[in-house]
Amino acid sequence: MVKKVLALDVGNVRIGVAGSDSLGITAQALETWTRKGLERDLAHLLDLAAARGAEAFVLGLPRNMDGTEGQQAADTRAFGDALGQRAGLPVYYVDERLTSVGAHQALHFGGLKSKEHKKVVDKVAAVLILQTYMSNPARFEG
Repeated sequence: MVKKVLALDVGNVRIGVAGSDSLGITAQALETWTRKGLERDLAHLLDLAAARGAEAFVLGLPRNMDGTEGQQAADTRAFGDALGQRAGLPVYYVDERLTSVGAHQALHFGGLKSKEHKKVVDKVAAVLILQTYMSNPARFEG
């Protein structure tokens, strides 16, 4: 089982990033990266993965509510393929339906005003993606 993981909530404008602790028990929000083009995005994430000793990436896969994959899922898979190939690390995908909704709810219940959500919602969504993976890694690594 992979223990040190970086989870990504990949969007067109921002990428939310979360990381696991060294034992693979907890997930921490790390950052919200504003996209700067594929090469710069990959370079930044590879640097972050190396600094944290990451052994794998987990990406949220944005499926439609009926379970099918649309263009955003295809874009996420293409990004994940490029990242995995460049890093030489495995990439796993977690169904992220409703993670942004869950992130907004968590921020709301935590007392953060709605206008402040935009700054942190992506990294909170990445935490939810990572927690899903960490709850049963064998399901994704199979």
